[in-house]
Amino acid sequence: MKRALISGITGQDGAYLAKFLLEKGYKVYGTYRRVSTPNFWRLQSLSIFNKVNLVLADLIDMSSIIEAIKISQPDEIYNLGAQSFVGASFMQPLGTTEITGIGVARFLEVIRQINPEMKFYQAGTSELFGNNKEGAQNEESPFCPQSPYAVAKLYGHWMTKVYRDGYKIFACNGILFNHESPLRGLEFVTRKISNAVAKTAVGIQNELLLGNLEAMRDWGYAPEYVECMWLMLQQEEADDYVIATNEMHSVKEFAEKAFDVVDLDWQEHVKVDKRFFRPLDVPSLRGDYSKAKLKLGWEPKMGFEELVKTMVTEDLHRWERWLNGEKFPWDAPNYPEEAMILTRTLRM
Repeated sequence: MKRALISGITGQDGAYLAKFLLEKGYKVYGTYRRVSTPNFWRLQSLSIFNKVNLVLADLIDMSSIIEAIKISQPDEIYNLGAQSFVGASFMQPLGTTEITGIGVARFLEVIRQINPEMKFYQAGTSELFGNNKEGAQNEESPFCPQSPYAVAKLYGHWMTKVYRDGYKIFACNGILFNHESPLRGLEFVTRKISNAVAKTAVGIQNELLLGNLEAMRDWGYAPEYVECMWLMLQQEEADDYVIATNEMHSVKEFAEKAFDVVDLDWQEHVKVDKRFFRPLDVPSLRGDYSKAKLKLGWEPKMGFEELVKTMVTEDLHRWERWLNGEKFPWDAPNYPEEAMILTRTLRM
């Protein structure tokens, strides 16, 4: 039985990857940070919370990484742990650097010293390309990061290549473009939209405040993308891959399609608020997954409109369940604004 260690197992990708690996027959370990409010709702919602082995660790604490690897004895390590919200990285640049950037070096150095035979996957990001002017970005496109998050990820990307080339560690960078799902965090614009549309449909919200409506992204479906992480570590040689859909859609289009799901006009509810504009923004990102198609045999399956519908439908289902008095794992109670709405709803 193969063994895998996933840092950031409580996140969207970590939870989906854990489910995928369990179905492949792996024994799955996952690291999590001790926080005041436990964040296991994704694992619970996928019905795998009792099937994974959780290990307390933190990417800023090398000794805890060593302990996690000694406990799990993994064949494969998937480093998905990060401060992954671009907006927050402008407010926490040093923390983002420590976790998202230097945390990668800590993992790689532990692998080098303990067992260089372990395979390593590093979660990259399309934000590495930033204001790259090419029509579509592939593995050869130049990087031009536009946020502390992207700069930290770039450090992790190059350290992964250095350890692969310098120490012959099987280490891969997955340069994943935006990938969404009903398990996305509420701070991300896609889930912010789908959640707001659901609340509007059930009558507890009427206005959605967004930033740059013209920003364009290549949006895919997260459960499909985690398969690529696994595929990369099954190849004979370690390499880097762009994972994307080759399509690009604007935030405005996402909002329009989301409100269409519940037969509402997006223009009656969406307002632009400059507070949500970033100090530096990336106007557009579109990936070219040709290499992944050729070498991994992978192609995206879920289209843009189906993705939007899937997210809105699930959030609508959650709010309807809540209003009917059901208790179930979800993330809304962990966010102050959502918690206030839930509290008011209970008093009604």
